[in-house]
Amino acid sequence: MKENYYQQVQLPAGVVHVYAGPELFKALDYQVFQMANNNLQIPNQVYMSYTPDVHVGVGTCIGTTAVWHTNNGYVSPSIVGSDIGCGMRVHMTNLHKDELKDVKLRRKLVKTIEKYLPVEDHARGHFSDIRLEHIVTKGLHGLPKKYIPDGYTPRKATSLTHVESSKFTLDENALNRFPSHVWHRSHRQLGTLGNGNHFAEIQSIEIAEENREVAEAWGLFDGQVVIMIHSGSRAWGGSVSQTCSSDMLKVMRMNGLGTADPKLLFAPLEHPEAQTYVNLMYSALNYAVVNRHLIAYAIREAGKDVFGSKFEMTTLYDLMHNYAWEEKHEGQSYFVHRKGATRSLPAGHPDNPHPYLTTGHPALIPGSMGTASYIMVGAPGGKANFHSICHGAGRIRSRSATKRLITLNEFASSMRVGTDDEIVVNHRSLESILDESPQAYKDVDQIIESVVGAGLADVVAKCKPMAAVKGAK
Repeated sequence: MKENYYQQVQLPAGVVHVYAGPELFKALDYQVFQMANNNLQIPNQVYMSYTPDVHVGVGTCIGTTAVWHTNNGYVSPSIVGSDIGCGMRVHMTNLHKDELKDVKLRRKLVKTIEKYLPVEDHARGHFSDIRLEHIVTKGLHGLPKKYIPDGYTPRKATSLTHVESSKFTLDENALNRFPSHVWHRSHRQLGTLGNGNHFAEIQSIEIAEENREVAEAWGLFDGQVVIMIHSGSRAWGGSVSQTCSSDMLKVMRMNGLGTADPKLLFAPLEHPEAQTYVNLMYSALNYAVVNRHLIAYAIREAGKDVFGSKFEMTTLYDLMHNYAWEEKHEGQSYFVHRKGATRSLPAGHPDNPHPYLTTGHPALIPGSMGTASYIMVGAPGGKANFHSICHGAGRIRSRSATKRLITLNEFASSMRVGTDDEIVVNHRSLESILDESPQAYKDVDQIIESVVGAGLADVVAKCKPMAAVKGAK
């Protein structure tokens, strides 16, 4: 089956490996391959691929995996992305979807979440008692104990164990690059969603029969209500990107590096400025995982208000899809970049967190607003692509084009407005989030079909949206 979902595309600068079904592959814009050719001109690159949700980004496409040997590697802020550490988190609840059948109850839940989770523009989080320097240097281990609610029940403690990484170690001297206003703004934004395609969504799941054993081992059951969160490193990650971009450009000019795209930035890993970027990037990864944790903490508090003290929210998993770090593959050390790509390890892979060693860890793939999302698990065939899969549906229209081409009625129909099955959103007017309508994105089912067909990962559960919380513009 793989041959229908995989293409090697020979470009002047090298080969890009494309994992996509025939229809998705045929629809790819020529700019996607222009960007690939530019990216392949970075020296010493050993592998580059696209996932089926690939689309044009700044300097590098979203949906890219790019790999170097660590000993002569390069790092590229463009192949990490500006929202460093952006990623996904899913929490399991002890609710069944039938308990949320009443659309009025879903509205009440969304309204209560807004009380704990600020969503307005320039929102300030509710976590002023948390020290930012502890977060960016220690990750989840920098949080005060009260924000690790399952720490008192060790058998259910998943906050620190069911994550891709709870702490990234870095040289703290790099943090001196940031002025006080960056610290202040980033501190205010802890525990906030941000706007664009970021969200917190209440979903119900359908377990894939072929992976029922895996799902049940993870604690999933049919009809279970889960919370899916998509957010990143907010102002902190943005400041890392902005601060390091100009420095990286100077390194490139001094060393005669560059491509046809002036926005594609990169430098040898061994260069001091590259090391500064890597350290600051790791601080942003720490921020991002804590930010998602605190968003979940806020939703948990709202859930207890609505459903009472017996309401539970247990961490299934937290992972990133914008980052670069060192990995071992076939006994060799590689520096792997993923921009809009998700790591998906199979059962038995030694890099799985201990709780998921025997099953493989959950790979969390969001759809677009109004469509299904997926929980997947890596397949052995994923090693061909350095265990990278998609990160979502992938845009097919810009925000401006979506507003121009898609009507409010079309969007409302997608959200089933006015029916008992309405996907409740926290915005009074759908017009304000029209650019995030499902019609702006590829068909997520085709994306998932490509990933499964290529032998990269398998579906464990399909997640159907019931309500969504979006940040303000």
